[in-house]
Amino acid sequence: MQVTLEIPDDKYASFMEVVRNIRFVKVRKEEKLTPSQKEFVNDLKHSLEQVELHLQGKIQLQDAYEFLDELEKEEAISSK
Repeated sequence: MQVTLEIPDDKYASFMEVVRNIRFVKVRKEEKLTPSQKEFVNDLKHSLEQVELHLQGKIQLQDAYEFLDELEKEEAISSK
């Protein structure tokens, strides 16, 4: 049987230490992320947190037009 668990990042190491000491539990080898993959995951987490705050009414997000205008301004600056 296979079980998938979600463990908070700050509890992961201690949880895995306990699980690895249980004889009948097999832990699959963890895949190591490259630095760019780690950055992507962190950016995605941050984005999802921003969406959650927006849905709670705590922050206002840019609309697509504001975002595209910002990109155009950055492109104009970098092309000079």
